[in-house]
Amino acid sequence: MGLQAIQYERGRLKLLDQRRLPLEETWLSIDSVEAAWLAIKDMVVRGAPAIAIAAALALAAELIASGSGRQFSSADAAAQHIKKQLDYLVTSRPTAVNLSDAAQKLSLIATKAAEAPKADASSVVLTIVDKCEIMLNEDVQANKAIGQHGLKGIRKALQARNQLKDKMQILTHCNTGSLATAEYGTALGVVRATAEAGSLQRAYCTETRPYNQGARLTAYELMHDGLPATLICDSAAAALMAQGKVDAIVVGADRVAANGDTANKIGTYSLAVLAKHHNVPFFVAAPTTTLDPNLPAGSDITIEHRPGSEVTHFQGKQVAPDGIDVWNPCFDVTPATLIEGVITERGLLPNRNGVFDVPAFMRDQGLIHEVAQQGEANGMNGHASGIQSTIPGFQALDIETVKDYLAERDELAAHLGPKESKSSWQVQEVGDGNINFVYIVKGPQGALCLKQGLPFVRIAQDWPLTQDRVRYEADALRQQHSLCPEHVPALYHFDAQNALIVMQYLPPPHVILRKAIVQGAIYPKLAGHIAHFLAQTLFKTSLIALSTSEYRLLARFRNGDMCRLTEQVIFTDPYHAAPVNSHTTPHLDQLVHSLRSDTQAKLAASSLKAKFVERSQALLHGDMHTGSLMVTQDTTYAIDAEFAVYGPIAFDVGKFMANLLLAFFALDGHSTGADTRSKQRGWLYQAVVDVWQMFQKEFLQLWDQHSHQGDAYPAALFGGSVQQGLQAHQACVLALKILFQQP
Repeated sequence: MGLQAIQYERGRLKLLDQRRLPLEETWLSIDSVEAAWLAIKDMVVRGAPAIAIAAALALAAELIASGSGRQFSSADAAAQHIKKQLDYLVTSRPTAVNLSDAAQKLSLIATKAAEAPKADASSVVLTIVDKCEIMLNEDVQANKAIGQHGLKGIRKALQARNQLKDKMQILTHCNTGSLATAEYGTALGVVRATAEAGSLQRAYCTETRPYNQGARLTAYELMHDGLPATLICDSAAAALMAQGKVDAIVVGADRVAANGDTANKIGTYSLAVLAKHHNVPFFVAAPTTTLDPNLPAGSDITIEHRPGSEVTHFQGKQVAPDGIDVWNPCFDVTPATLIEGVITERGLLPNRNGVFDVPAFMRDQGLIHEVAQQGEANGMNGHASGIQSTIPGFQALDIETVKDYLAERDELAAHLGPKESKSSWQVQEVGDGNINFVYIVKGPQGALCLKQGLPFVRIAQDWPLTQDRVRYEADALRQQHSLCPEHVPALYHFDAQNALIVMQYLPPPHVILRKAIVQGAIYPKLAGHIAHFLAQTLFKTSLIALSTSEYRLLARFRNGDMCRLTEQVIFTDPYHAAPVNSHTTPHLDQLVHSLRSDTQAKLAASSLKAKFVERSQALLHGDMHTGSLMVTQDTTYAIDAEFAVYGPIAFDVGKFMANLLLAFFALDGHSTGADTRSKQRGWLYQAVVDVWQMFQKEFLQLWDQHSHQGDAYPAALFGGSVQQGLQAHQACVLALKILFQQP
C-alpha cells in the first residue's frame, strides 16, 4: 500500500498531522465534525480532495459513533442535522470547491433519503455513511486516471514543441500527492505515472513558502517512493527553466472557474508566467470535483489570507522585525490563457486558444446531475412544474419565496427596507419575454428587480435551455455597466446555484420599447442613446482598444448554447419549414415560399452565420431589439443580455437597425384611418439612419482618443511618428469599412 494520510474504518477516523512532517509522524483521532473543522482550518489535513474526503468521513464517523440514527427523532430531523453539519464544515476552507461540492451533493442525498418511502433516521444516516465511504475509494481511482491522462497530455504538448524526450524533468508546486488526496495524488500522481512508465528523469519540487508544503510534504513523498527528486527555492524556478532543466510543470488546484482560471497555492501564478516565457507547458491536474461550472472567472474566487506570523516566524522563532505589515494570501489565481491543459480523471479539458469551457465539458461528460424541483406550472405566478435543473441545490422561486430569498441577504434587503417589513413587500412577476421569470419587489425604502433562468424556455417547457445563460448575463451586465453606466442597469447580486441575478429597478415611466412603439410612442433621443451604448461597449471590449493579453482575458464570453439558439432562429429557421418557426397563414404564405426558395438569400444567411461564429471581435449584447430596451423620453437602458458573446461588432448594430425596420413595416398593421402613424413612421426611419451615423462617428472618435492603446492597429504602425502618420485616421476609417463590409 502506498503512502496515506487518512485512516478510516466505520465509526473511526484518523488524520496524519501534516504540520509535523517530515520529522515526526503523528496521527490524530477525529471524533467529531468540530474536530474535523479545526483540523482543516489548522492544516492538519490539506489539499482540496483530501479536505473534502476528511470532512465527509468525519461526518460519517460522528453519525455512527453517536448512534447510527437512533439519536434523531425522525428521518427529516436526521437530514436537517446532516445538512447543518455540512454547511458548518464548508466554512473551514471556502476556497476549496471540492468541499462545497461534496457538501452540496451529500445534502441532496440526505434530502432524498428522508423523502424515500418508509424512511427513518437510521436509513438516512446509513445512506450518507455509505456515500461518504464510496467517496474515499472513488478518489483513489480518479487520481490514477489523472496520472495516465496527464502523462499523455505532457507527451503530446512536448511533441508539438519538438521537445519530446524518453526521460522528462517535471516541476511541481506545493503538495498534491497522497498527503493531499485519498492516495496517489493529482499533480504528483502525474509524476508517479511518469515514473511508472519509465519516463521520469527527475522531479523538481518547490519549497512553497511560507508554509513549506513542498519542502516538508512533497519532498517527503518523493523520497518515500524512491523517485529521483530535487528540492528548490521558490525563487530558483526561473533560473532552473532558463537552464533547460524543466520539460513540463504540473500543479494542482483548489478551484477551477468556468473559464479555466485556476486558484491554487500562492506562487502558482508566478510559475505559469515563467513557463510561458520559457515555452514550458504548464498543466493543472485536478479531479472534476474541483471544477466549478457556476463560477464565471477567477476574479470571483474568494482568496483566503493566512496569519502574518507564518511569514515573520520560522519554527516558532521570529525572523522579521516587529511591526512590519504582512500580506500573506494563501492562494493566487492563474489565468486560463497561461494554462496548457486542465487534466481530470475524464481526460483533458479542450483548450481552444487559451479558452476553456468548463460547463460544456462537464455536460459532455454527464457530470452535472439533474435535480427535480416541485411546484405548479403557471406563467403568471412564477411557479414551475417538474423542473429539471442541472445545478445541484437549485430552487425555483415564486412570488412568495422571492421575498424570503431577498430578506435573507442583508445587502439586498437594504434596498427594500427592514427585514421586519417583509410581509409588506409587494412582488409582481412581470416577465413578458420568451425565456425568463422576472420579479419586481417593492418595499418601504425602494425596489429591486430579480431575474431567474429556468432550465427551459418559459413559453415552451418542453424546450430545454441552459441555465448557464444567467452567468453570462451577469458577466455582461458587470462589464457593460462599467463601460456605459448611463445605459446599463447596475448588477447587485449573482447567484450561480439558483441561476438568478438581482439588479437595479427601473421605475415608471420606464417601459419596454416594443410596447411603447405598439402604442404609438416616439423617442427622439433613442438613436443617440443606442449609438453611444454600442460605441462604448463594442469599442472598449475590442482589440482596437485592448492589448492582446487584456482581450484574451475578457474574450471568455463563448455562451455556446445561447449562441446556438441565435444561429438557429436568426440564420437558419426563417429559411426552411422549421417546427418552432410559424407565420401568419394564408396571408404570408406566398412571401414565405418565395424566401425559402431563394438560394441567394440562403447563401447570404449562411455566410453571415459563419461570420457570427468565427469573428470574436468584441463583447456583444447579443439580443439588441426593442424588447431588450427600457426607455423614457430622457433615458434608455439595455437589459436582457443573456445572449452576450464575443462576436462580430456589426452584429449588435445591424440587429438593432433591422429590428427598427421590422417595427417600421409593422406599422401598416397598427395604423388606422384616424391615425396613419406617419410621424412615428418617419421617426423610425430616421432612427435607423441616425443610429448608424452616430455610432460610426463616436466609434471613430474613440479610436482617435485611444489610438495608442490597442494592439489591433498599434501606434508603432499608424502613430504620428510613423512616416505618413497623419494618414492614420484615414487608415482607421478604411479599417472600419472593412469591419462592416457586406459578404
